[in-house]
Amino acid sequence: MDAQGRGRADNIDPADQWVLNPNTGEYELRLTPSAPQSAVPRPRRPAPGAGAGAPRSRTASPQAPGRTVPPQRRRRGAPPEEPLPGRRGRRPAKQQKSKAKKVLMWTGGTMAFVVLAAAGAGYLYIRHLNDNITAVSDDGASTGGFSKDKAINILLIGTDKRTGEGNESYGDSGSVGHADTTILLHVSKDRSNATALSIPRDLIVDVPDCPTTQADGTSQTIPGTEGVRFNTSLGQDERTPSCTMRTVTELTGITPDNFMVADFNAVKTLTSAVGGVEVCLAKDIDDPDSKLKLSKGTHTIEGEEALAFLRTRHSVGFGGDLSRIELQQQFLSSLMRKLKSNDTLTNPSKMIKLAEAGTKALTVDSKLDSIGKLKDLGLELGKLNTKNLTFTTVPVIDNPAEKVKATVVVNDTTAPEVFDMIKNDVSFTAVKAQQKKEAAAVAARLKGTKSDASEVRVQVLNGGAEAGSAQAELEYLQNEAGVLKSENAGNADATLAKTTLEYAPDQADQARRLADIMGLSGSAMKPGKSVENSQGLPTMTLTLGKDFKGAGVKLNSASGSTPEGVQKSTADKVECAK
Repeated sequence: MDAQGRGRADNIDPADQWVLNPNTGEYELRLTPSAPQSAVPRPRRPAPGAGAGAPRSRTASPQAPGRTVPPQRRRRGAPPEEPLPGRRGRRPAKQQKSKAKKVLMWTGGTMAFVVLAAAGAGYLYIRHLNDNITAVSDDGASTGGFSKDKAINILLIGTDKRTGEGNESYGDSGSVGHADTTILLHVSKDRSNATALSIPRDLIVDVPDCPTTQADGTSQTIPGTEGVRFNTSLGQDERTPSCTMRTVTELTGITPDNFMVADFNAVKTLTSAVGGVEVCLAKDIDDPDSKLKLSKGTHTIEGEEALAFLRTRHSVGFGGDLSRIELQQQFLSSLMRKLKSNDTLTNPSKMIKLAEAGTKALTVDSKLDSIGKLKDLGLELGKLNTKNLTFTTVPVIDNPAEKVKATVVVNDTTAPEVFDMIKNDVSFTAVKAQQKKEAAAVAARLKGTKSDASEVRVQVLNGGAEAGSAQAELEYLQNEAGVLKSENAGNADATLAKTTLEYAPDQADQARRLADIMGLSGSAMKPGKSVENSQGLPTMTLTLGKDFKGAGVKLNSASGSTPEGVQKSTADKVECAK
């Protein structure tokens, strides 16, 4: 080969050398840009009888003299990896097609949500991706990792850490890496729907004490802080992602299964790897702070421009962090659509670049420290249809303690119901017609006339609440709510997760009044039969469950529909930033 020919071969991107062999249905490494006969198949499992310790050949096939297959790297101390499973003998064409389809489905299944998709994309053909992954301890703050037979909660954290080429020009170049963008991704148990809950960085929260494991293996507890911005749950006072995880649990009552962290570099590398992300603007933007300059309309952005788009806030909405969250949600929806598009899934070169970029850009918890684990998570998330992924934000109000509005606090009226909907695996999106019908029937239980509180007759049972709750609620009903015809009936026969009210059809008016007093949802109301009280009169039965929050505290139980006023959008729709 002459010098010019060698130059062309040497400039070939290794990612572009993996090609699909139509005769076998497998991806193969093509070492030269010429004829198919130079293709080298992926390593296969040793044939039966071969020595277990026999080394695998690293040399190219006879058709490609002088070229070698680069050795796969392995983390220090890790056991040797098994070779990828190979095929024994030629299969009928139908089976080959089936296998090829399975490969695409397995890889495409990871395209469920942004960086998670990138992390699992190349599992079948790049085992060395394990070396790219950075994993840190969850310090016992998680559930122990996601489960295939349960709902999944993944905490996604974007930091404002500015390390890396070109990032020092963005504001605070010495940032320790705060939780600048945080999303709790909840995927339902049946994988039919999901909710991405954004947590504002300027939300005032209590950061709890945080036990952490140091680099030398010793333990240290970082003291908690009350009444501080949420973003200080990471980086501040050397807090780790597990501290952010504990803060989310403290705030929402939801314990995440796993976490994933990405910095400025992740945005740039991932968007470039996927070939750009389409965004829409309802007006021209020229923001010197974020360095974003785009005209009204649709644009495909990547790299530095994508980072600028996610950082801008003064030029959109009300110019604050909440407006930027809506911009970020639009961006993530678009990125997700791009990742699941045929343009990405059927392009081996793009898939490999995406997998490389994703694994290098992420820090994950120790329960997700391998491509195999990320692949399993990706397969679960890949079952989701994007139209049933809802983006929403923790309901907040301006901080009443501030004259100049700079932070926000939780909206105690609507936020508890949002948290309960996620905890109880209730969809923010109507997924099936049957679900809509059932939700309407449940909601109808709350509609209609209500009796006077003095006419409500009910007995109270403790079915899982703290000891003494039945008596405390009884005293509240009698002394403050005017429900005088009530009595304490002791403990229930069974423990209930949720508070329920059972009543006979002719007691529906009474039930609606008590539901109004206690904040019961339609799903907590159980039409059935009445019981006799101590005077032998027909009485409703109120059973306090584990969700009971205290006497006089409204339950705000998940009703199956998003609370009024809560912002939400779905990932399948294109929305232009205003």
